[in-house]
Amino acid sequence: MHPYLIPLLTFAAAAAVFTITPGLDTAMTLRTATTSGWKAGLAAVVGICLGLGLWGLAAAFGLTALLAASETAFTIVKWAGALYLAWLGIGLILHPRSSLGTGEAAVPAGHDDAYVAFRRGLLSNLLNPKVGVFYMTFMPQFIPPHVNVQEFSLLLTGIQAALSFSWLALLVAMTVPLGRFLSSPVVVRRMDRLTGGIFIAFSLKLALSRRA
Repeated sequence: MHPYLIPLLTFAAAAAVFTITPGLDTAMTLRTATTSGWKAGLAAVVGICLGLGLWGLAAAFGLTALLAASETAFTIVKWAGALYLAWLGIGLILHPRSSLGTGEAAVPAGHDDAYVAFRRGLLSNLLNPKVGVFYMTFMPQFIPPHVNVQEFSLLLTGIQAALSFSWLALLVAMTVPLGRFLSSPVVVRRMDRLTGGIFIAFSLKLALSRRA
């Protein structure tokens, strides 16, 4: 078995959980597809995935500088990321949302053409620093030692973007049934708590990690 296969499969599995967890991207996709049709919905999905890709690109090059920095700098960033993930996880477990809109930025109503939907999807990710923090704290845990960090990070980013596009495009195709299911307060609460548990697990893993 190729030594990089397990990290890639593990990342894909973990990223899939985050991808299907209801959040701003899910709410925006459902809202756009419902009010403006499937073309605008897909345009929003493309914008969202492009925003993810740009954050991943920035994280890939920033991550290279991070891993080449001093032990002190690495330790500071490592603990900052671990504490941030733990804080997010505890918050999701103790205070799960009861709807997609709770705790998320409001998505304005109205009819959108494809360009407006694309721009809104793109900016919703580019202007969200949590996406950048996610990449900087999440991806390093799946990068094997002695690999080209930039290239492997970009590969992980591609996997994440592909998963996001596939899931959100499915939401566009099945807006009504999936939208009702994912909008259920019980489903949203359970998904939030599941994500919170995963955040805490990865915060512990990150806190115990060492520089390669």
